[in-house]
Amino acid sequence: MSDINHTIRVNLGERSYDVIVGTGLLAKAGPLCAPLLKRPRCAIVTDETVASLHLDSLRDGLAVSGIETTTIKLPPGERTKCWEMLERTVEHLLDMKVERDDFVIAFGGGVIGDLAGFAASILRRGVRFIQIPTSLLAQVDSSVGGKTGINSPSGKNLIGAFHQPGLVLADIDVLDTLSDREFLAGYGEVAKYGLLGDLPFFEWLEKQGPVLAGGNKALRAEAVARSVQAKADIVARDEHERGDRALLNLGHTFGHALEAATGYSDRLLHGEGVSIGMGLAFELSARLGLCSQETPSRVRAHLSEMKMKTRLVDIEGDLPGASDLIGLMSQDKKVVGGVPAFILARDIGEAFVTREVPPEAVHGVLNDALNER
Repeated sequence: MSDINHTIRVNLGERSYDVIVGTGLLAKAGPLCAPLLKRPRCAIVTDETVASLHLDSLRDGLAVSGIETTTIKLPPGERTKCWEMLERTVEHLLDMKVERDDFVIAFGGGVIGDLAGFAASILRRGVRFIQIPTSLLAQVDSSVGGKTGINSPSGKNLIGAFHQPGLVLADIDVLDTLSDREFLAGYGEVAKYGLLGDLPFFEWLEKQGPVLAGGNKALRAEAVARSVQAKADIVARDEHERGDRALLNLGHTFGHALEAATGYSDRLLHGEGVSIGMGLAFELSARLGLCSQETPSRVRAHLSEMKMKTRLVDIEGDLPGASDLIGLMSQDKKVVGGVPAFILARDIGEAFVTREVPPEAVHGVLNDALNER
């Protein structure tokens, strides 16, 4: 397998950038990043877990091109996406005298990518940054498209900015150090791209998913590249989520509410919430007569075959009632006039955005799902 397998261009005019998907990219980080830099130095934002596994490899790769680095290591986990850690990161970058023409490197999963990208967006009114995502979820979703931010007790990702990276390096090799649970959480976002607009991709995943999860790097690279291409196409049409980009939130309206209900803790990883949320979205679609009753079963069958969470019963511990979960949905960042957006589907690969969903139908789906527990 060659070191670089796929390059996807995110076409956004003067903010366009490449997403490089392949193996051995940490070792080549220097030559890949150097053309963007006005001076050979970068500030790396990472977390303690990623640092212990991969930081030396990244530093060595950057050093090949004479790039000096400074690093801030944050605690791992969703709770790091908060005001306290944002302030800590920004103050560190200021202490390191990061200038407007410098680059910040976000080296980690979605939490680090979102936090570091937001820090870069507000530092000196905008510093460029590079995404080097280390989780499957970050490689296929959060590292691409420029959404950055932190969470609030009121909801997920309610504080943030659109700030596009200058480059994304998705090294498939780092996925080898993920736990099975972390890898599968990311797989929920991979499946999402097939479910929202690409039936042939979902059919490919139904056949190749188990082999991909087993460690086949060629299949992993293809799955990441196809997911990134799907997202890049949507982002190019709708950078600031005024239309089509909302499709990327398939499963997220339910999923974000479940994450808030579980305190953004290890009880429910983001990708697990999305997986359960996609099942609920297709169930709601079927009950509204938009798709066949067999469609939600097919969606859940594949996710279950991949050993993913697909139902509320799969979440350990207590959950609030249906009305409380709907209340959490009202805090979603996509709410307009108090009405949340739902991504529903007429079939696999045929998702659409709507706000015209009867509240009683949402309540019924959630109440039945809670009663399975």
